Amino acid sequence: MTKLDAGKAGTFKIGSDLTINRLGFGAMQLTGKGIWGKPDDRDECLATLKRLPELGVNFIDTADSYGPDVSEHLIHKALHPYRDILVATKAGMVRGGPDIWHPLGRPDYLRQQALMSLRFLGVEQIGLWQLHRIDRNVPRDEQFGAIKSLLDDGLIRHAGLSEVSVEDVEAARKVFPVSTVQNRYNLIDRTSEAVLAYCETHGIGFIPWFPLAAGELEKPGSLLDGIAETHRATPGQIALAWLLKRSDVLLPIPGTSRVSHLEENVAAANITLSAEEFAALDRAGRAVFEKR
Repeated sequence: MTKLDAGKAGTFKIGSDLTINRLGFGAMQLTGKGIWGKPDDRDECLATLKRLPELGVNFIDTADSYGPDVSEHLIHKALHPYRDILVATKAGMVRGGPDIWHPLGRPDYLRQQALMSLRFLGVEQIGLWQLHRIDRNVPRDEQFGAIKSLLDDGLIRHAGLSEVSVEDVEAARKVFPVSTVQNRYNLIDRTSEAVLAYCETHGIGFIPWFPLAAGELEKPGSLLDGIAETHRATPGQIALAWLLKRSDVLLPIPGTSRVSHLEENVAAANITLSAEEFAALDRAGRAVFEKR
């Protein structure tokens, strides 16, 4: 049986000093329905987290708003003191209930939430902290200034942005070094192609959320289904393999609350798509995206 090892997906250096395996883990699903409250099976969530280092997954993406706070607490319970694992978290969204999200970017709030994440994660410094959303009701530069102060005060080591444009990233880089960008990107959603190209040019890590989405390409008999059958893989594994081949700055973070699904996702690191398979999937994905 082929060994499961996220390290086979290659590595990426965040900033100039934090090297991670490119295939990471998204911790949003370690909560209740609607990303709200505690999970139905806490023990399975903890087991999933504890399996991460055994599989070579050393990059975890979470946020203060997942639960809220539930995800950070579970990560602490399962993995503290983390050793060689980078736990990245985010702030800038408030929750009113299941599936309810509102941006809140007041500088005092962002700082407060960073301090809370430090406490919940049990660390003296957050390795990577990201602005979950830019609050359009607060001057953008005030939010960027708050991030710079977190960096200057040593509360966070590196900083990133989520759901932003190239112009947003350029504006932020005038205030602080942008180490990562986290935008929705997958086989059938190419909205952020320009942002990805910018990240490639400037050595910025691009964290694609919702990485497994393949829409109609997952139908039985489809191109994706056929390639998955050839590799004795699932369509989701092929979607991940496509992302890993698409760009060396892409850092996929498939999430789950089950050990078996985690192992299935990590197995994607063992899949090598041929140039022909990659190109065919790229064309098919773009065609679906352009029909929207």
